[in-house]
Amino acid sequence: MVLTPQGEIEIEPARSFVKRLELPFTDFLLLNRALTHRSYINEHPEALEDNERLEFLGDAVLDFLVGAWLYKHFPEMAEGDLTRLRAALVCTEQLAEFARQIDLGAAMKLGRGEGDGGGRNRHALLCGTFEALVGALYLDAGIEAVQEFMEPMLQQAASSILEVRKDRDAKSLLQELVQSKGYAPPVYNTVSDRGPDHKKTFEVVVFIDGQEFGRGSGHSKQSAAKVAARKALDSFGLS
Repeated sequence: MVLTPQGEIEIEPARSFVKRLELPFTDFLLLNRALTHRSYINEHPEALEDNERLEFLGDAVLDFLVGAWLYKHFPEMAEGDLTRLRAALVCTEQLAEFARQIDLGAAMKLGRGEGDGGGRNRHALLCGTFEALVGALYLDAGIEAVQEFMEPMLQQAASSILEVRKDRDAKSLLQELVQSKGYAPPVYNTVSDRGPDHKKTFEVVVFIDGQEFGRGSGHSKQSAAKVAARKALDSFGLS
């Protein structure tokens, strides 16, 4: 975001915004509506409409497009995991992050009070305006244009989300997965321990709805349970 020498945000005109991003807009009235928050309408009666209807449309377009993109790019991923990943990609915080990546805040048309109050950095406003921008792009240029605009951002964000999930505890991931599928919580049973007291090896089995889903060994019950949970995730195609 560009700042003036006085530390104020330099507002970017709509035309230069789409030129910078190489977005194929031809209807600049539609674009201006997408960038117009209701607080601007309150202070500028000559402005015809705010972006709330476009925000509604963009929300629906993103749900469909992200779902289709995930279906295509993750053919082995289970339905529950696809649903969670889509939710992570279209949540308020993530859409606000997409908006920051394209410096959307500088192009937003806000009322003076909203702008002075930090509205250009607020999650909800950035998210809503991003959705409105997507809705306007869909109306003006079609779903293919939205897909081309979104795909690089989706690829990067999905990779980051999945990387974070890999670092999470396997038992927590398995708990979330089985709950999303309507199963009872996993049950971990220690079925054996071998070796001297100072160097025991434990074997743990994880059961889901009474069925064995994973078995692991380790030098503590906790480490063996984590291995068993990872094996269970493998069986769901989430290794």
